[in-house]
Amino acid sequence: MYNKNMKYKNTLNKGSVRCIIFKEADTWYGVALEFNIVEEGQDPLAVMASLDQAIKGYVETARKYKMRPFALNQKPDKEYQQLWRALQEHKKIPSEKEVYHFGYNTGAFSRTVVSC
Repeated sequence: MYNKNMKYKNTLNKGSVRCIIFKEADTWYGVALEFNIVEEGQDPLAVMASLDQAIKGYVETARKYKMRPFALNQKPDKEYQQLWRALQEHKKIPSEKEVYHFGYNTGAFSRTVVSC
């Protein structure tokens, strides 16, 4: 799926990023899978806001430096890819994780803000 000959889903002008907000132990995490960004905090809404800002900053930086598409289409960490797949397929997730939200963030690619 992730090789130099693939057609990229995300470009500097359009795309979407899969996001998961979950709790493990006493910490909330926000993950942007295609960017390999992880934010953490004590409140799921604060983590979601922080992740949205990180995603927006990442896309803005990619545009500013005209980065290659690979930077916007990274291979996700295996743990988060498996969690995403389980959530999509409505399968049981590990009991140590409490999922607050999962979905797509498209706002960073447009001029209007749309959060995870």
